[in-house]
Amino acid sequence: MRVVVFGYSEIGYVCLEEIIRQGDEIVAVVTHEDRPGELIWWRSMAKLAAEHDIPVFTPADCNTPEFVAKVRGWAPDIIFSFYYRNMICEEILAIPPLGALNMHGSYLPKYRGRAPVNWAILDGATETGLTLHYMVRKPDAGDIVDQRKVTIEPEDTAQTVFNKLVPIATQIMRETLPRLREGSAPRIPQDHSQATYFGARRPADGAIDWSWPAKRINDLVRAVTHPYPGAFVDLNGKKVFVWKAQPLDADSGEGPGTVIAAGEVIEVAAGSGTTLRILQLQAEGKDDLDDRAFAARYAVAPGARFGNGRRG
Repeated sequence: MRVVVFGYSEIGYVCLEEIIRQGDEIVAVVTHEDRPGELIWWRSMAKLAAEHDIPVFTPADCNTPEFVAKVRGWAPDIIFSFYYRNMICEEILAIPPLGALNMHGSYLPKYRGRAPVNWAILDGATETGLTLHYMVRKPDAGDIVDQRKVTIEPEDTAQTVFNKLVPIATQIMRETLPRLREGSAPRIPQDHSQATYFGARRPADGAIDWSWPAKRINDLVRAVTHPYPGAFVDLNGKKVFVWKAQPLDADSGEGPGTVIAAGEVIEVAAGSGTTLRILQLQAEGKDDLDDRAFAARYAVAPGARFGNGRRG
């Protein structure tokens, strides 16, 4: 097959790696320039492609008439999108005779849209998955070719769940590529009545509201902790990131945001009669600290108040 790959991130890397291993003719890789200031923790698709003499393109907009014409000139039999950050226009999707397929980071039809792993954790989900599906005009709504589930454990973060998905991406591609070549790959329509859709997340969406129950706050912390921008609160007018926490059922009787224990541990009253134990914190621009070191350095004592994170 003549293949064009749109992609980015570690899942993009391992999927490209598997296509290379199986020997298909990859005529182009379309990826992104790394954003200045972004923490890059994944391997480079561009570097992998270059090592195999595959042409690499990084258009700011892949949907211009000029770039659509370029894709048409490549005459791909099939197009794949693996964590490519931009929507691909219908003109491009219509080019390959074998179709255009996307690897999405959820067990569709749940969690369509952006940041599906982060949203699943924030939503308190106990499982998610990975889905290879045909691309259509509506995001993540096309027929399913293959999908696998993973469990979200209470201590999982977005990073650890993503790490569970990476080897599954390889498995899906390893088993599905031969079927796509043979024309025997399934096309399973999605049940659109069960679909949920979520939009992009911004760093400002990490603001903690202490009126939330401790579990909800902890789900937010897990969803956006390292390597993501982080959940945050206000302490004496300063932004403080909460990188690790633990929800407790204990009711202190204090108002939300009130520190009820500090020293050996930091425990803060949350909503619905719950308490959040904070295990790792960071004052903006400073080092990450465990709870004991943070309490000592910033003189956090019972009765102090953490304010809600300020958006914007």
